[in-house]
Amino acid sequence: NSIMEHPLIGPLDTLSIDELSTKISDLNKKMSVAQRMGNGHLCNQLRMALESYNNKYRDKLEETYKKQAQVNFDDKINIQ
Repeated sequence: NSIMEHPLIGPLDTLSIDELSTKISDLNKKMSVAQRMGNGHLCNQLRMALESYNNKYRDKLEETYKKQAQVNFDDKINIQ
């Protein structure tokens, strides 16, 4: 797996899904500006940062889905 994480980004575990989403949106806006300016080096740095944030975002979403799937409905009415 060739995931390139940005070396200057600290741990992302403390960020919520909403905070990660906001940061991803902000980085995408910056990427758009960097691309329009033709700044390839900055684009590469932003791509690495985006990959880090996107990976953590997907991990957090997956955790949330797994927790929701483990909810116990034994005390609910069975309609079979």
